Amino acid sequence: MAKEKKLVEAITSMEEDFAQWYTDVVKKAELIEYSSIRGCMIIRPNGYAIWENIQRELDQAFKATGVENVYMPMFIPESLLQKEKDHVEGFAPEVAWVTQGGTEPLQERLCVRPTSETLFCDFYANIIQSYRDLPKLYNQWCSVVRWEKTTRPFLRSMEFLWQEGHTAHATAEEAEERTIQMLNVYADFCEQVLAIPMIKGRKSEKEKFAGANATYTIEALMHDGKALQSGTSHNFGDGFSKAFGIQYTDKENKLQYVHQTSWGMSTRIIGAIIMVHGDDSGLVLPPRIAPTQVMIIPINQNKEGVMEAALNLKEKLSEYRVKVDSSDKSPGWKFSEQEMRGIPLRVEIGPKDIEANQAVIVRRDTREKIIVSLDEIATKVGETLVKMQSDMLERARNHRDSHTYIATTMEEFEKTVAEKPGFIKAMWCGDEACEKEIKDKTGATSRCMPFEQEHLADNCVCCGKPAKTMAYWGKAY
Repeated sequence: MAKEKKLVEAITSMEEDFAQWYTDVVKKAELIEYSSIRGCMIIRPNGYAIWENIQRELDQAFKATGVENVYMPMFIPESLLQKEKDHVEGFAPEVAWVTQGGTEPLQERLCVRPTSETLFCDFYANIIQSYRDLPKLYNQWCSVVRWEKTTRPFLRSMEFLWQEGHTAHATAEEAEERTIQMLNVYADFCEQVLAIPMIKGRKSEKEKFAGANATYTIEALMHDGKALQSGTSHNFGDGFSKAFGIQYTDKENKLQYVHQTSWGMSTRIIGAIIMVHGDDSGLVLPPRIAPTQVMIIPINQNKEGVMEAALNLKEKLSEYRVKVDSSDKSPGWKFSEQEMRGIPLRVEIGPKDIEANQAVIVRRDTREKIIVSLDEIATKVGETLVKMQSDMLERARNHRDSHTYIATTMEEFEKTVAEKPGFIKAMWCGDEACEKEIKDKTGATSRCMPFEQEHLADNCVCCGKPAKTMAYWGKAY
């Protein structure tokens, strides 16, 4: 028992220290290992398998909208990066540079990609000539490097994995339609697959992507009441195409500039899964994204017939992602390990169960135990996984809604930020000065101006002038 306790005691309680709880979970669940390079993480098999499932689900969703995958170089010549001034200024503090190749200094510095807009623009300028070449709907799966000062596993690291979509269109209307379409793909994926409800909306001018006309975002609320920007979709208009000379001949044989979009989601979404669903025993993975959905744990496995029954059970459940823990650890240790890793269901089977033609199903999220006949177990496991997925989304939605507050005065706003971590809905005049004042006074930033607007008051919560929009505010990762 001492060993079994030790596994759980290794996790700090989330109520005691949420940041330490998070670090404990990513380490003890063996999602990552720290590398010898500051701010860079080694993603271990348990963590990478989650990313593979995210990648598979998103890739299918992208391709269903006509998107094709490509791959761009890792390096960007400095002269190429300089072509779009706002974009360069936005990324300058985070750029890593290669200045030497082998033993020779380079004639031109190479940037290690922080994002690939300039590469795609250079590519599109070469391959787009006519309206018949449009639209171009491309995406790449890759890693990017941003020289962050403060890093945390998944949430902010110097190198991280992501996908970045880059599309080119004939008209502004088509670009805007694609920008919103991809944001909806992200929001649907997060709700249906990750069981994380999202707020969809537009970023403020101050918070939008460098070089974009407009940035749209999905925002999630973590267990500790902080927001996490979970995916973004940008409408570039024709700004990049003018900087890079991306033109096409339209049906009237006139030259036009293309309109572009870009959209991305990264491994930071794994941080969201941890912080939305996890508990003091470790990860709690939604069934649809869990690398292992069912762990079969044989009880008294050395007794005759037990391992055979466990392997037969695995065969019966083969339509799910299922494993048998046949290690020589004690059942209690195996239970703790299964809980730490967030495996949605465990199935216990021992001599008494075999005798009664039954097994015990235990849900990871509620720890509910269900005794089920071996004749019906495949059906029951399927039903339980579906119910767990639905319940997890509902719990996350209830948590978000119960931690979303309204403020109509600055005094109310400051008091809410200080006492009630979560989202704050408040009216805003749209002035960047008010946005800055709110951040300086409270530490809360504008998360987005939601598509679903509410009229909470006539005046801006900060300056008292007539309000133009309702915005979500909050402290964020």
